[in-house]
Amino acid sequence: MDIVGKGKMLRIFLGESDMYQHETLYHAIVKKLKESGMAGATTIRGIEGFGAGNRKKIKKIDVLSGDLPIVIEVIDIGERIDGIIREIAPMLKEGMMAVIDNVEIIKYGKQL
Repeated sequence: MDIVGKGKMLRIFLGESDMYQHETLYHAIVKKLKESGMAGATTIRGIEGFGAGNRKKIKKIDVLSGDLPIVIEVIDIGERIDGIIREIAPMLKEGMMAVIDNVEIIKYGKQL
């Protein structure tokens, strides 16, 4: 599938220790995205942040946190992003956030 032109980027912000049906939430979401045929997704682990609960999350060399910030980014055509957010929204709990931005996709497709 080649995608070029206008699209949307979905960013989902959550914590590393958040769970959904006995697995990490970020893994459950990425699995759902893949099953739904989305163009792709990236999970990014933060080193510091805070959220709605105002709990600061940080990783220091001498302290290993088990709840660092996680961001999942997904870029696809607008209709597919609009559809998948409806499927993922019930998985998100209070204090988590999802945002959608309009983007211009330069190139997406298999390499030659």
